[in-house]
Parts: sequence; structure tokens; C-alpha cells
Amino acid sequence: MKVKKAGFLTKIVVLALLIAASVCLLRMRVQITAAQSEKARLEAQVAEQTQVNADLKDAVDNSDDPARQADIARDKLGLAAPGEKVIIFTD
Repeated sequence: MKVKKAGFLTKIVVLALLIAASVCLLRMRVQITAAQSEKARLEAQVAEQTQVNADLKDAVDNSDDPARQADIARDKLGLAAPGEKVIIFTD
């Protein structure tokens, strides 16, 4: 049985296909790396937002707590309970 040798043109075509496949694989690798870093960034953002949501849910669930209302009145609104004295320090 005789084996036919590949011609010069066939070798060039195979080489061109190998180069094209290599370039495509390298581009895909870059895209995969970028997608993985984007995924990690988004997962961190989701974790942060989940914590914010839990804090807000806690604030809503405990909004009827008189001690919490008094703290908000003192800290954010600058109010005082009857009989308390407010001292303001200035520079």
C-alpha cells in the first residue's frame, strides 16, 4: 500500500488552521479571565448589598422599639427627654 505525501498547499492550509485555532483559543482565554474577575466583583457587590438589606430589615423590624426611637431622636434630631440637659461643645 502506497502512502501519498501531503502536498505543500495542504501543509500551508493545515498550518493556517492551527494558527487560527490558537488565536481563537487565546482570545477565549482572555475573555474567560475577564469574565471571572467580573464575576468575583459582582459576588462581592451582592454580599455587600445583602448585608445592607439585612441591616435595613433589622431597622424596620425594630422601628417600634422605644429605646431605638429615643436613640434616633437624640442622635439624628438633637432632641432631649424632659429633664435632660443638652450640652453642645464648640471650638
